[in-house]
Amino acid sequence: MALAALAVAAVLGTMALASRSKGARHLHTHIASTSAAASSAVPRALSPAGLPLGAPALALGGIASASADPVRVSFRSPPRAGLLFNLSTGQVLWQRNAFKRVRIASLTKMMTALLTVESAPPDAPVLVTKEAINADGSKVGVLPLGRHVRLESMLYGLLLPSGNDAAVALAEHVAGSVKRFVERMNAEAAKLGMGCTRYSSPSGYYDAGNFSCAANLALLAHVDLEQPRIASIVRTYSAVLPFPIKGGKLYLYNNNPLLIYGYPGVTGMKTGYTEAAGRCLVATAERHGVRLGVVVLHSEDPGTQARQLLDRGFQDVYHLPPVPEPPMPPGA
Repeated sequence: MALAALAVAAVLGTMALASRSKGARHLHTHIASTSAAASSAVPRALSPAGLPLGAPALALGGIASASADPVRVSFRSPPRAGLLFNLSTGQVLWQRNAFKRVRIASLTKMMTALLTVESAPPDAPVLVTKEAINADGSKVGVLPLGRHVRLESMLYGLLLPSGNDAAVALAEHVAGSVKRFVERMNAEAAKLGMGCTRYSSPSGYYDAGNFSCAANLALLAHVDLEQPRIASIVRTYSAVLPFPIKGGKLYLYNNNPLLIYGYPGVTGMKTGYTEAAGRCLVATAERHGVRLGVVVLHSEDPGTQARQLLDRGFQDVYHLPPVPEPPMPPGA
């Protein structure tokens, strides 16, 4: 900034001479261009994809002071990284390696869903291509090659059983190709201020170049739940949808352990697993108007750990009475 000030001062010092010889308008243009050049020398924060970062979509209060976290939990085998936070205010209640960049597997689909609902209406026809049919990993599995599927049905297939085939089909529909869709994913991440996130696919099945951190996933959960279509899908345990296959219906089930085992107040949101990422979970719940979110990454017991953290948040921080909960098996 000192260099910028000196540069502008030097130009101002020649104002009289420049005004007589070339005119004041030329001088003002010179000053503006000099100031811009000096400002451009100041480095800007960039995303891992090399894009300028916007302001964070959710300000996480207390993110830099783990010692002041109001929730303290000792896990026998803690997750590699995690965060418990208030979805409405951003207040952090518990954290572990919140900015550590780790593989996130199918949590990637949280961004795929966001771009999809921002770009296309529910009844848009999505073409099932050979590339979608041949997607590796978890699938919806009955996509009819060459047929069109209602977009909202495909979105359910993306978020409930975590279909990689649905991710490819939606990416191609929204952006024309998977490559262009991934470019949009990284642009959106930078716009939202996700400074430790980079995407390399719409599904997250391949870990190379695909990573994020607990803090970024917390703000993405906040943004996703602001979309009514996403919020409605991720709180759904099972769905029967119109589908162009024999019988005309598709039956889907959510693999979120908090939904499977009936955690009181659960509102979402997404699971993930690859060998490199381990088991991952972003879970959200609401009780008496208090909305909490939890991220656990590379965990041996994501459902159990998420439930324990949410319980402590509701009871210890917001002083809500305990709620009877169905049992959840170890390792859920």
